[in-house]
Amino acid sequence: MNKIFNLFVLFSFFSIQAQIHEVGAFVGLSNYVGDVGPTNYIHPKESALGILYKWNKSPRHSYRISYTQTNLSADDLLSKEESRFQRAYSFTNSVKELSFGLEFNFFDFNLHKPETKVTPYLFSGISLFKYDELYIDSGGQTFKEKNKNTVALPLNFGIKSNINSYLVLGLEIGARFTLTDNIDGSNPKNENFNTFRFGNLNNNDVYLLTGLTLTYTFGETPCYCAE
Repeated sequence: MNKIFNLFVLFSFFSIQAQIHEVGAFVGLSNYVGDVGPTNYIHPKESALGILYKWNKSPRHSYRISYTQTNLSADDLLSKEESRFQRAYSFTNSVKELSFGLEFNFFDFNLHKPETKVTPYLFSGISLFKYDELYIDSGGQTFKEKNKNTVALPLNFGIKSNINSYLVLGLEIGARFTLTDNIDGSNPKNENFNTFRFGNLNNNDVYLLTGLTLTYTFGETPCYCAE
């Protein structure tokens, strides 16, 4: 965590003469969608915390990097599907995510103009995240085998506004379409655990992050004119 924060500080002072910068925090909730527990796509549950940095290249787009930590969990006993309820599996997994990408504003969001501005926005790019490889035995007990790194496609939708000359408040929800089907322990890669596989093995897991961002803006007035 400290190394990531130091990286953000470094970015904050890089090219400060040419652009405006934002640095801040994300506070919210996460939920998982997969082969265990309820099938609700949006069901915020576990706390999620993160830090983020934006490099505003124009009033319409920014480069964004963020680091987020959360737990993902689910319990079949909370599912409305009878087969899942009877199975009674559950899991908890720790996720640490680093995301890079482009944030696009639907309306101009020039922070050097004094009036209040509001705009919806989209963010996408690539997420690198670490999680625990799990498997669930026939008795419903969950075991951790090892840590693993993989990637996901992030897709965030949000709305933001400047609340004064230096602070920007945002509300966003983001899905992470992962390249793994084993956040929940349903599809372990270890061949010794093949008999423990269950669920739809053709669909990868998804998790969502829902919450607030608050960023502090700084840097000299940029030139947004065309060259």
